This record gives sequence, structure tokens and C-alpha cells, in this order.
Amino acid sequence: MANGRAVRSRRIGRTLVVGLAICVFAAGFLVGQRGSAATIVPGSDADPLVTQSYVDQFFSLVVLQLSPGQKLEGNGGTEIIVRSGTARAVASPQGGVCDVTAGKDLAQGERVALNHLLVIPRTDGRGILAETALYVMVRGPHTLK
Repeated sequence: MANGRAVRSRRIGRTLVVGLAICVFAAGFLVGQRGSAATIVPGSDADPLVTQSYVDQFFSLVVLQLSPGQKLEGNGGTEIIVRSGTARAVASPQGGVCDVTAGKDLAQGERVALNHLLVIPRTDGRGILAETALYVMVRGPHTLK
């Protein structure tokens, strides 16, 4: 009889432990659900994937007018298209300006062809120099000097 009570007592103890574990799990689940409702959704206005200024700086095409003697320097990856006027390439000791349309590197002082896509490979002072008034399209970070 004493052995029966011990077995019964163990069963009750196991049942209580399992019941307590289920209650703790359920409480944790409910608290977790309540907490996740307050999290910020990635990509929403509260947590954008990128800022508007980043998009404007790197992906917007800007039309600029340059005066004779003005220099347009681009950062690495900046794209330039000369639409009108005469411009010369401004190279650096590391190399020239990449003329993607012609498939060649423009050396220092080499004339830039109209409507050719130029890409600045590094941020080291490369760009174009306006000999006459120019209209250019630029995409990416750049400075006028």
C-alpha cells in the first residue's frame, strides 16, 4: 500500500510539473505576441530601408550647366554625360576617366565626346573640365570647382 501511494504521488508530481511548464510556455507566448505588435516594420516610414537623401544622391540624374573653366569632379561610381559644349577629361596619377561608350580610358586633357557615358572609377579628383559652356547630366556624388 505504501508503494501504491509513492507511485500515485510521483504521478501527481509529474502532472503538476507538466501543467506548470504548459502555463509558463503559454504565458511567454502571450507576452511575446503582445510585444511583437509594437515592433517597427522594416521598410516602413518609421524604419526605411534607405533614406531619401541617399536615393537622391546616388540614383537621381541631375542636369547641370557649367561655365568655361569650371571643373566637375565625381566620386567613385559617378556617371557623367556631356550633352553640349566642349569638355576635356581630368585624370589623376592613378588613371583616366572611363568612357564606357567608347570602351576606353580618357587620359588627362583628352576631349570628351558628346553623349558618351563616363564613369569615375575612384574618388581622387577625376572628372571633366569645361572649355566652353556645357550642359551635362550627372548621377552620383560630385562637386563643382
